Amino acid sequence: MLRLPTTDRSTPFPYTGNMVQVLYPIPVEALKLLVFDLDGTLIDSAQDLCNSVNAALDHVGLAALPDPVIASFVGNGAPMLVRRALACESGGDPAQVEEDLQARAYHFFLDYYREHKLDFTYAYEGVLEALAALKSLHDAHGGTPRVMAVLTNKPVRPAKGICAGLGLADYFLHIYGGDSFATKKPDPEGLRSLMDEVGARPEETVMVGDSKVDVQVARNAGVWSVGCAFGFGPQNLMETPPDILVDSAAGWVEALSPLKTSQ
Repeated sequence: MLRLPTTDRSTPFPYTGNMVQVLYPIPVEALKLLVFDLDGTLIDSAQDLCNSVNAALDHVGLAALPDPVIASFVGNGAPMLVRRALACESGGDPAQVEEDLQARAYHFFLDYYREHKLDFTYAYEGVLEALAALKSLHDAHGGTPRVMAVLTNKPVRPAKGICAGLGLADYFLHIYGGDSFATKKPDPEGLRSLMDEVGARPEETVMVGDSKVDVQVARNAGVWSVGCAFGFGPQNLMETPPDILVDSAAGWVEALSPLKTSQ
């Protein structure tokens, strides 16, 4: 993909507080596929995830962890979330967690989370309005029809249940989870599969997410990236800067509107 060298994206940048910070301009008029992360991007699921992890720790006889600690583990899928929580008891190395302990805690976590996934989880302010606006942009400006999808490392069953429960599901052609493919983000398998289904080239695709995992999968697939500074992992975006950074869901419309960029 041809990109004009406007800035060094490998250099960490200070977040200025602007609604939209462009590090690298995206040719938004050509976009066909908008792919969203779920946790920390479309929804704030932190409390339900923390409660479910602590329930699993209690089930295997371990002490509860503070919510901010658990929230910092989110992003690489449910198995790694649980493994990292278990590792806190043994010095912090997830690789050292016994497989039997991991299996018992993970299965309990899944069962508990399926029942409690919508206790406190909600869509971020402005998400539904932003999705509606993005869906209609191609009609308003006579551009290429856009398809939207979800690609999350969360297991697909609760991901679909949450999207349906919060009124998000109808905006997306597909909702794919961490168990939908053989690999998880940042491996590009899932993103490339979506591109193949839609017939979108890398330069016609953007990945929207809140952590470096989302930016990494975008880079691995050769697509554009929009980072969300309001999610679970904005500090990670300092390590792997996206092409555009926003501080609210409304920023998606600002960043991805052909009308805005042409002014």
